[in-house]
Amino acid sequence: MYLTPKSGLFLGGSCVSAIAAVGSIFELSYGQPDFGFTATAIILALSIPLTGLFFIAAVKDARANMK
Repeated sequence: MYLTPKSGLFLGGSCVSAIAAVGSIFELSYGQPDFGFTATAIILALSIPLTGLFFIAAVKDARANMK
């Protein structure tokens, strides 16, 4: 079994941040973001790298637990 609770949490974080990124893109393209343009842009700017970092961390953890 390669999936550990730690890598599962990283994958979950990656999914949540990817959803936040997609939602922010839709909000910004709509023209009137609910949280305002600045806050939505900050969420987008933070969620894109977080998605990649969480995914890479999950893959590294799963590879470290391979036998």
